[in-house]
Formats: sequence, C-alpha cells, structure tokens
Amino acid sequence: MERMVQTGADRLSLLESELRGQRFGLLTNPTGINRRFESVIDGCAGFKSAVLTALFACEHGIRGERQAGIRFGDEKDDKTGIPVFSLYGDHKRPTEEMMDGVDAVVFDIQDLGVRFYTYLSTLVYMMEACAAYGKRLIVLDRPNPLGGIVSEGGMLEAGYESMVGVWAVPFRTGLTIGEFAEYVNSHMPVRCSLQVVPLLGWKRDMEYLATGLPWIMPSPNIPTMDTVRVYAGNCLFEGTNVSEGRGTTRPFELFGAPWMDGRAVGEAVNRLGLPGVHAQPVHFTPTFSKYQGELCSGVQLFVTDPTAYRSVATALHLLHTVAALYPAQFQWTPPFKEGQKPFIDYLSGSDLVRTSIHTETGLNRILSLWDAQAKAWNDARRPYLLYGGEA
Repeated sequence: MERMVQTGADRLSLLESELRGQRFGLLTNPTGINRRFESVIDGCAGFKSAVLTALFACEHGIRGERQAGIRFGDEKDDKTGIPVFSLYGDHKRPTEEMMDGVDAVVFDIQDLGVRFYTYLSTLVYMMEACAAYGKRLIVLDRPNPLGGIVSEGGMLEAGYESMVGVWAVPFRTGLTIGEFAEYVNSHMPVRCSLQVVPLLGWKRDMEYLATGLPWIMPSPNIPTMDTVRVYAGNCLFEGTNVSEGRGTTRPFELFGAPWMDGRAVGEAVNRLGLPGVHAQPVHFTPTFSKYQGELCSGVQLFVTDPTAYRSVATALHLLHTVAALYPAQFQWTPPFKEGQKPFIDYLSGSDLVRTSIHTETGLNRILSLWDAQAKAWNDARRPYLLYGGEA
C-alpha cells in the first residue's frame, strides 16, 4: 500500500505563519512542488502575511531551464517578476547585497543524497551566508530518494573541496537534506539559525517511489529513479574519457566510448557477480557532451535488486575493468584550469581512485578503506537522524 508522505511544500500555511511579518527569500527549483504539482514559488508568492522578495537559483536555474555546468547571471522570474539571484554564475555564495532584502531564507529542493550533486554545496554556502549576515534559514525537508539506511563511498579529504563537494561526507550520505543541514550546522565554526520542517510519514527504508510523491527531474540528466540508483557511482565516469551517457535518454545508466567493445566489458563485469546489477552490451550515439555524434560501444546497467546493489562499489569495479581492458585508451579528464586537480579527484574526494584503480590491489585497497569510512560515518551521523535510525 502506498504511504502518503508530506513535505513542507504540502503544509505552506504553517510556513506562512512561521514567517509572519517578514521578508523572505526562496532557494528552490522545479522540484519545489507539493503533491498537487503546485510550485512552492507560486504558493509563497501568494502569502498574505509574509512577503517573498527574492528567489535564489542554483545550478540548472530556478525553473530547471539550463543544462549541467551552464553559468548564468541574475534575472527576473518570468511568471512572478520576482528578482532571481544566481548562485551558479559569478557568485556561488550569496553576497551581502543579495541577502540585504530578506529576513529569512526558505530552502526547498529535492536532492539525491549524493555528495557531488551540487545542490548540497549550494545549501552549505547559503547556511554560511545566513550565519554571516544574521539571517534565519528554514529547510523544507524532502526524502532521500535512495532511502536513509545505506551510506557508501569514501569521505571528502581536506584540500579536495569544490562545487562537487564542500563537506566531509561520503558519496552517499544516507541523510535527507534536512538531516544533512543539521549535521553541517552542528559542525560549522559559526552556526546559522536553522529550522528544519520535517517530513510526515517518511521512513528510512523508503525509496522515493514508495512515498506517493510526484517525481520531478531534479536536473536534466536525472530523469528517473533508474538514473538516481546508478548516479552515485557512475558519475565517476565524468572524470574520464568514457561517456557517462550524457546526450542519451539513459544518462549514467550507459557508459561507453568509440574505442570500447561493450560485449567484452559486459562479459567481464558480469563475471564478477556484483550484487543486484547486470551489465548489458549496447551501442549509443550521444547528441551532446562526450563523443557527440559518434557511435559508442558500451554497457547499460540494469539494477536487478536495489536493496543489494551498491552503486559506488560497482562503479569502482567498472572503472577498474575498463582501465584494465583498455590501458592505452582509457584516460582521466585533465584539470579544467591551471593549478586545479584532475576532475576525478574532486568527484572522488581524493587522489586515491586516480592513483590506485588500475591494479587489483589498488581496487581492493579503495574498497576496504571506503567501507571502513562508511561504517564510521554511520556512527557519526546517528545524532542527526530525524526519522529514527532503523528501517
């Protein structure tokens, strides 16, 4: 039977009461809707006792109109006419000028519970700005679409902070975005005035499809829950010269290259007997991004058992397999700018993947270390769980 989960967007009358007499900003995107598909922007703009004076836009834009990595400036929202301050252009962090016209900021964005999904970084930057400028932050909590039990992957190491990772958490946090905010706030040198509006009816063992909430693409290349399940691992291919499936209808489920033999890779991966996943040989031609217009041979991942499947461990085996089969062709993406690290280092949170994945000994070392780090993280996150520690 479908469980009826309620988000803060389903209870905006409570938010209006909380903000009575105040000017407030809203950091959101198309995922900020209620179960009737009504935008939180429209709902907040209609408040009678509080005034929505500013919108803040993260990567992809306030209405989800931009592809990944596209920078943009300040603008006005076409529908409401409210000023939109870009947090993915010249400024990644809110400035004092942006914050001057608000007493509080409301955050309502569906994230993936994955460290390198940039919405988490934008939230941290907003928390720091609220602390610096004396503003209140209200986070409308939303489900972790992968559930709240499993955490996975290595911790972000000092010196590897970037827009794809600003806080020392693992790849998969196992936290809702509200729990993540509580954890970060408790460790910030200067805390912000934080309030989390909790979910009603959500349990840690629930994948998103069990919530009864409508699934809205949080970004253009995360169309479905099939994508979400593989993203936390296969996003690592972004740091290589292997296509991660951008420019296809199955981003992150597909990976491949013109120089790859998908059948050989698929057979090698399936021989590993990785839990909950099957590698199916495919051909695809990306319409944009890597190998645009070129025929690629590769693999499509099918998650056959979401409970058993481990996206990060699987991706490490995939990288090792491709690197072993194609040592002359496989390459890491070079640094984007002089003085920067290779992108794989920022994605993975250290140089360990880049320096160790080519050998079986190196692969096993990463798997062992990251498993230990995930276990330690489970203990560290426990005080910040808002919905119990068990399923």
